Amino acid sequence: MDLFIYLFVALFSVLNPIGTVPIFVGLTQHDTKKERSRISLWTAINVFIILIVSFFIGQYMLIFFGISIDALRIAGGLIIVNSGFSLLSGQFNKKRGITKKAENDAQKRNDIALTPLAIPMLAGPGSISLLIAFYQEHNTTSEIIISSFAILAIAVAIFIILKSAHYLAKILGESGIVAISRIIGFIVIAIGIQYIVSAIINIIKGNLI
Repeated sequence: MDLFIYLFVALFSVLNPIGTVPIFVGLTQHDTKKERSRISLWTAINVFIILIVSFFIGQYMLIFFGISIDALRIAGGLIIVNSGFSLLSGQFNKKRGITKKAENDAQKRNDIALTPLAIPMLAGPGSISLLIAFYQEHNTTSEIIISSFAILAIAVAIFIILKSAHYLAKILGESGIVAISRIIGFIVIAIGIQYIVSAIINIIKGNLI
């Protein structure tokens, strides 16, 4: 249960679906309630597929490119820490590299569930590197099953949040969403630093042996 809660909280903090609410509202403001539900569902499904594939296949990518797990932890930790600082300072751009042109194109498309919502707005480099590193430490059968359920739970949470996005935007308001994002930002920074520290300790121990 502790493993489930840890991974769920870590992924929720890094993905920050609450921060996606204003963007989702903007992109779906002219859609019907039924269409919003469909987009929410498919966004959640796409995120689940991206995360679960990263969790199981990511280790083979490391082997293929000759990247050590400690190098991944440091790189992923830096990405996560950078996102956390942006969240904490209130300067986080949840579009994550999406240009104004790309946003306008997205508004004109009927299906925005995969891009830009699922990737890169939700499932980005931070969450992918986190899962790859997590698998290296927790790869017994029971841990894999628990981790898979945690990823599924995140997908369900994303669906619920996006489905309720228009209501949340009214209830929380812009200031409420920013406040929550800043709290999440602090947690994200701690997660990123922990990954970096763990990698550095492993490297030092390896050199001493």
